[in-house]
Amino acid sequence: MTRRTRRSVARTLTLAAAAAFALPALASVSADAETSAPAVTAAAPFSLWAPAKMTVYAYGNQVWSDLGLRMIAEDAPLELWSTRSSYDDPIQTVWRSGTGDVTLPEGSMKDFGGLRNFVQLSIEKVGGGFSKTTTRTACLNTYSERVRPDAPARSPYPRSCYYNPYSLGSVQGVQTGWAAPVLTQDRPLRLQPGRYDVTATINPAYAAVFGLTPTDATRELRLIVKKDGGGSGPGPVPVGRGHSGRPVQPAAHEPASAAGGLVADTKPDLRALPAWGIRVANNGNYLQFSATVWNAGDSPLVVDGFRRAGEDEMDAYQYFFDADGNQTGYQLVGSMHWDPKPTHLHWHFEDFATYTLLNADMTEVVKSHKEAFCLAPTDAVDQTVPNAAWNVDNSDLTTACGDYGSLSVREVLASGWGDTYAQFRAGQSFNLKGLANGDYYVAVNANPLDRLVESSTANNQSLRKVHISGTEGHRKVTVDQVGVIIEPTWNFEGGF
Repeated sequence: MTRRTRRSVARTLTLAAAAAFALPALASVSADAETSAPAVTAAAPFSLWAPAKMTVYAYGNQVWSDLGLRMIAEDAPLELWSTRSSYDDPIQTVWRSGTGDVTLPEGSMKDFGGLRNFVQLSIEKVGGGFSKTTTRTACLNTYSERVRPDAPARSPYPRSCYYNPYSLGSVQGVQTGWAAPVLTQDRPLRLQPGRYDVTATINPAYAAVFGLTPTDATRELRLIVKKDGGGSGPGPVPVGRGHSGRPVQPAAHEPASAAGGLVADTKPDLRALPAWGIRVANNGNYLQFSATVWNAGDSPLVVDGFRRAGEDEMDAYQYFFDADGNQTGYQLVGSMHWDPKPTHLHWHFEDFATYTLLNADMTEVVKSHKEAFCLAPTDAVDQTVPNAAWNVDNSDLTTACGDYGSLSVREVLASGWGDTYAQFRAGQSFNLKGLANGDYYVAVNANPLDRLVESSTANNQSLRKVHISGTEGHRKVTVDQVGVIIEPTWNFEGGF
């Protein structure tokens, strides 16, 4: 994907603008607060649009709607890049304007889920009796649509604000002449049937950065809430490991030699993130965790498998691609096997990663039996690395884990993306029976046998210190926080 080069011109907000940001909540949204922030010389990159009237349905007094509120990118794409230097540092976000990078207020993003407190909604029931005010995060990477006939036919930007607690960088954007919802639909408004007047106002600190006047930053609409006739209603859509579309398959016969062509100058670079979501299973004997291996290189990791005649095994070849996406060569790197277990029923590439529990002197004490994988980009870890794939489901370099009749499969880990597996099944989680209490390390190791070709193997391991206590059947685990990262409290039980 082509990236335009822009010169980086950092612009610093004054203390007045920082005061107007008012995190974690907006104390007030007024013309006085907005005019206290410095003016930005660049033209406003987007306009705010809302319908005059919107009809929605309440499911148990829950309204799942974006209210029709849209951001329209005007003369250039609205593009935001967010990065963190380390897990000890907060996320920094810049608007990549046509005249240089404009820094957004400190704290704009707590994680990579979107811009915090971007818009305030003031809702009043027509005729009185009810009013509420709420602030919402904005993710620019939601459903978008072309709204001008002269706008580009496609948008390159990601279609979600992806989540991993240890992500390092993201890109958000709205294509020129396209519109994207301001509000996501993963959090409902609690409203009873009736008619409401809604005023949506962009946070003054954001409005100042983007050059929006108080009028430009505010829209009003009449909201009509009707009672749904039945059913449980819509809700947030769960995200799994599935992949839309069917990738172009490799040929149904393997190469004549174990290697051919050239290894390109661009290569994948596999790295391990800290183990996360660490807990003891309900039976008190097994240490469960989630592990992510990601590709920080400037080329995708592409592994094609070719079935051996009469066997449930495939020979696995890594293919190499130059900076323009042209294939340059290949190399035999291992094998794939058919996994018949009901929760799998697809082809696994072996030796992609290993998970081990080490004692204080770094000696292995327990090893996870998870050593084979259906490679797939489940988590966007850093979409700002060179040649990162902003979207991973609309090209021929996508993953198909295959079925029992497959003669060949292609499995891909795109640049900037990680593959997350949760170790909660028996045999994959660490058995704590007979293990002494004390300090240990959860080690996540990428490319453990050094079979895959990558630009560096010095960053393939991550270590996460844990303290085990308690008695058999009632073990406990204590894990120190990593930097400023706050991990989710929900349980992640996924992975192939």
